[in-house]
Amino acid sequence: MKSSGIAVVAGLAVVVLGISLLRVMSGGSSPRERGASPPPRRVKGVLKLANDHQELYSKSGHDLTRLTEKAVERLAAGLSPEERNVLLGRGTEQAFCGGLLDNKEAGTYLCRLCGLPLFASDAKFDSGTGWPSFFQPTDPAHIRNVPEKSGGQVYAEILCMRCRSHLGHVFHDGPQPTGLRYCLNSVALRFFADGAELPAEARPVSSEKAYFAGGCFWGIEDRFQQVPGVIDAASGYAGGATSKPTYEQVCSGATGHAEAVRVSYDPKRVSYQELLEWFFKFHDPTQMNRQGPDVGSQYRSAIFVSGETQMQMAKDHIAGLQESRRFGDREIVTLVGRLETFHEAEEYHQDYHAKHGGSCPLP
Repeated sequence: MKSSGIAVVAGLAVVVLGISLLRVMSGGSSPRERGASPPPRRVKGVLKLANDHQELYSKSGHDLTRLTEKAVERLAAGLSPEERNVLLGRGTEQAFCGGLLDNKEAGTYLCRLCGLPLFASDAKFDSGTGWPSFFQPTDPAHIRNVPEKSGGQVYAEILCMRCRSHLGHVFHDGPQPTGLRYCLNSVALRFFADGAELPAEARPVSSEKAYFAGGCFWGIEDRFQQVPGVIDAASGYAGGATSKPTYEQVCSGATGHAEAVRVSYDPKRVSYQELLEWFFKFHDPTQMNRQGPDVGSQYRSAIFVSGETQMQMAKDHIAGLQESRRFGDREIVTLVGRLETFHEAEEYHQDYHAKHGGSCPLP
């Protein structure tokens, strides 16, 4: 539990009442309690599929936004009859006849239709089934599984997440460490040997980074992951002097670090200015060294910049907010400073909302 801030205000009746109300409204115990783990919420780049054509990114930075039917047909114009039958007609090529079955070169296997990276050669193995087989994809978010059942056997059809073309099937009889066998049609793949330049559609998007601190990083991370154009958000520590700080050290308030979030974003879809606007919607920038029940310098409001452009934009935005009196007579106490080092937090802090179904409530 994040107890450092709560302990300071635990004796205040108003805060206790407020926390109690939050628990009632959320239908249970506080999301800060480690034991509480409601069903995980869908998150950007992995599971968030509420809108079929919304902007999606994988953890490896690839654009997974589903292609429109027109785009798919345009890409399919050059397919051979066999390729079209497999990719679009959900067919299966004849066993032991695929051109990539015996390929042992080191490299990457892309979706034949849209070029999304799917499998790497170091995950390929000889299954003896007559089709190229792999025990894991390059990024699990690049594959969409559609469960099927036949003759008592449970397996799944595998589709390319971006273009939804049919690739093959996955079975639970593969080697360790996954125990899976991704059984692919050769005609559903394109192979590029190591050292060869990958086509543009196979590369991660060109991203930029921004760094924000506004209370518990669980909540700020979760909010930014929902912003269209954000590729990923990671929790960590910034603004302190201690090298390789731990969570316990930061909680003590002695390291000078703030709980911060690194936001990787696609500048073609969301600007730094827009991220600033979201940041000041996500938290209360008038609270000094705290956010709600979280008290301490590690919960301060801060923007860590990586250049003069970000520095000036952040300062101008704060000045504009103060002048607009959006927060009334309260002073905005958000600090703006140059980023020295960002230390990623421990793994159990990453994607906390997705793992546990809750995060620190923000004011």
